[in-house]
Amino acid sequence: MHDIKWIREEPNGLVEALVRRGTDAGEAQALVDSLIALDERRRAGIVKLEELQARRNAASKEIGAAKKAGENERAEALMAEVGALKTDIPVLEEQVKAAESELHSRLAAIPNVPLPEVPEGADEHGNVEIALVGQKIGFSFVAKQHFEIGEGLGQMDFEAAAKLSGARFVVLKNKLARLERAIGQFFIDTHTEEHGYMEVAPPILVNDAAMFGTAQLPKFEDDQFRAGEDFWLIPTAEVPLTNLVAQSILSEEELPLRFTALTPCFRAEAGSAGRDTRGMIRQHQFNKVEMVSITTPENSADEHERMLSCAQAVLKKLDLHFRVMTLCTGDMGFASAKTYDIEVWLPGQNAFREISSCSTCTDFQARRMNARYRPAGAKAPRYLHTLNGSGVAVGRAMVAILENYQNEDGSVTVPAVLVPYMGGLTRIEKD
Repeated sequence: MHDIKWIREEPNGLVEALVRRGTDAGEAQALVDSLIALDERRRAGIVKLEELQARRNAASKEIGAAKKAGENERAEALMAEVGALKTDIPVLEEQVKAAESELHSRLAAIPNVPLPEVPEGADEHGNVEIALVGQKIGFSFVAKQHFEIGEGLGQMDFEAAAKLSGARFVVLKNKLARLERAIGQFFIDTHTEEHGYMEVAPPILVNDAAMFGTAQLPKFEDDQFRAGEDFWLIPTAEVPLTNLVAQSILSEEELPLRFTALTPCFRAEAGSAGRDTRGMIRQHQFNKVEMVSITTPENSADEHERMLSCAQAVLKKLDLHFRVMTLCTGDMGFASAKTYDIEVWLPGQNAFREISSCSTCTDFQARRMNARYRPAGAKAPRYLHTLNGSGVAVGRAMVAILENYQNEDGSVTVPAVLVPYMGGLTRIEKD
C-alpha cells in the first residue's frame, strides 16, 4: 500500500518504480496523474463537507438567537438553509466516501517499489546469481526424477491422491511419510534452537483482512482457496504470522520480532496449467516452514541478509547444492521490495529449482495492516518493516533429497542430519 501524500509530493518516484517493474512509461504517468486527480477531488470534497457542516452548526445556533430576538422571517430563512444543508451534507458525505473507497482500491492494486539495488529485468532471465554453494553430485548411473524414485519405492502415490482430491495432490506412505515429517521437524528445530525464531502454531484459516494485509487480496484472489464467507486457506504461514502485528503499535524495544511456523499451505496454482504436472514441485497442498521478521526501517536490510543466511543454513546441513539469486524488477512478487531466491539442484531434472524465497516488503504490508512502532523518545509512531522467507518448503526439500541421495538400486540414503528424526534409519528401500 502506498502513501498518497508521498505520491502527491514525489509523483515521479512512483512513475519510475512502475516503469522499473515493466509498466509502459505513458501508462505509469497516466496512472499517477489519475491518482492525484482522484485525491484532489477527495480532498476538495472533504473541505467542502467541513464547510457545510460548520455552516449547519452555525446556522442552527443562529436560529435560536433569531427567534429570541423576534426575527421570525430570519429564523424561517435559517431553518430553510439548515434543511437544505441536511439534504446536501449526506450526498456530499457519500461522494467523499466513494472517492476514498476508489482511491484505497486503486492504491491497493499498485505493487511495491523496488529498492534501488534491485537489478533491472523483464523476467527470470534478468535475475542475478550472487552465490553458488556446494557441488553437483556425479552419478555413475542416469539420475531419476523424484516421482520415479518415490513410485519405485511404492511410497509415493499420485493415483490414490487423484481419487481423493484430483490433480496436484500426493499420498505419501511409510518411510516417505516419515521423511516428510522429519524434514519439517528438522527445519523448525533449527530455526528455533539455532536462529532465534519463536515457533508459532497459527490458524490455517484466515479472514479477508489478513489476506489483504499481506497483499494476497484483492489482486491474487484467483490463486487462493476460499473456505466459507470470510475464510481463506493460507497460501503460506506468512499471512497469519505477519498479521500478528496488524492494528498494533509496538515499542522499539520489542523489535525485532522473529516468528516461524510449520504449516500446511494451499494454492490454487491459477495459470500454471501444463507446468510441473507430474510430481511434487507444484501442488495444491504442501507443507512449508515459514520465517517472518518484524523490524525497524533502519534494520530491515540487515534482517533480510540474516533471514537469507538462515534459509541457506538448513540446506547446507542437508549437504545440498544450491545457488542464490537476486530477483530482477520484473520477476519479484507484488509485495516485495527486494527478493532473494534459493534454487536447489535437482539432478533428475538437470536443473535448479526454487526452494526458498526471502523478501523484504519494507513498509508496504505494514501500511495495509496499520502495523506501527514508536521509536524510543518519539511521539509519533512509524510504520514497521516486514520480511518473510521460506525456511524452507518441505515438499521441495523432499524432492531435492530424493534426487540427490538416490542410489542405483532405487533406494535413497537418508541425510545424516535427518537420521535421528528417522529413528536411526539410514536408507529408505522399496516396500
